[in-house]
Amino acid sequence: MHNPQGFATRAIHAGYEPNKENGAVNVPIYASSTFAQDGVGGLRGGYEYARTGNPTRKALEDNLAALENAAYGRAFSSGMAATDALLRATLRPGDHLVIPNDAYGGTFRLIDKVFSQWGIEYSVAPVTDPAAIRDAIRPNTKLVWIETPTNPLLNIGDIAAIAEVAHAAGVKLVVDNTFASPYLQQPITLGADVVLHSTTKYIGGHSDTVGGALLTNDEQLDADIAFLQNGSGGVPGPFDVFLTLRGIKTLAVRMDRHSDNAEKVIDFLSTHPKIEKILYPGLDGHPGHDAAARQMKRFGGMVSVLVAGGREAAEQFCAGTQLFTLAESLGGIESLIELPAAMTHASTAGSLLEVPDNLVRLSVGIEDSTDLIGDLENALR
Repeated sequence: MHNPQGFATRAIHAGYEPNKENGAVNVPIYASSTFAQDGVGGLRGGYEYARTGNPTRKALEDNLAALENAAYGRAFSSGMAATDALLRATLRPGDHLVIPNDAYGGTFRLIDKVFSQWGIEYSVAPVTDPAAIRDAIRPNTKLVWIETPTNPLLNIGDIAAIAEVAHAAGVKLVVDNTFASPYLQQPITLGADVVLHSTTKYIGGHSDTVGGALLTNDEQLDADIAFLQNGSGGVPGPFDVFLTLRGIKTLAVRMDRHSDNAEKVIDFLSTHPKIEKILYPGLDGHPGHDAAARQMKRFGGMVSVLVAGGREAAEQFCAGTQLFTLAESLGGIESLIELPAAMTHASTAGSLLEVPDNLVRLSVGIEDSTDLIGDLENALR
């Protein structure tokens, strides 16, 4: 097959061609823990043991690499497993990294509670300010780690500008691209060294599988990641991989619908007296709007709001919806609502990354927008 250029075409076809023996259009689920060898060391297709490699997983890795314009891809059992592998592949005791001052709570918890015990140091800086990131870099800094948009404040980092700052200091740039998905943003083309995904979210898209991925053009870094992927074993099973590949096929159409619905929800919320502020990079007044417009195709389905009346009012809002399910996670076809301060970001309480206690995060799904708006209207009464 020639190399397709269109994103939706790559999402459907990259990484797998119909089976030559029976014509199966979808990649098979290779539910085998081991693979027969033609003599000692005679591997068929390079496969020996499913932790080391699996044909279904290889199809996903190749597909994701194609979507992120990367040479190499590695799939993991969760986004946090991918995060852990990348940190261990790039950091040693005494090293330092820079993280956003509003990083995902799980990322912060892993670095602050686990890696700090092994002599890893970190500093926080606003992802919105490349100069502040430059100032946070030390002689022992090895990574600048950003999210854009961030979770849950939806701040925007200028990937190209931050890549320039990091590379000038001889530091690698990691971009967590989970909120945007590769359909809306491809950080490697903007200078990032590594892209991280929780494929649980928009890539899988159906809230039925957990996974993670790392994508890079750096051959040595990929080799280091692959060593840990095999050596530590945080790999996804073939059924989860199959579901993730199934989800990717509709990523383009889903992301457009998520974005459409988010914009309609924002139109409603923008005039509601019980909403103090809307955080969404698609708004002209958002401080990161210009950077987002340069590097994103659209602005996505994640919306955060500050609710008038404080924590109690925010909790009542979360409890009052019916179509917006009160639950953690995001990026599925169904709409979700949560209170980050008490749920996904509880680990940041009392730290520099603490989130406002009246902040409500919406993952706007692909239902009929009129129904979603009606649900929010009822909950805010």
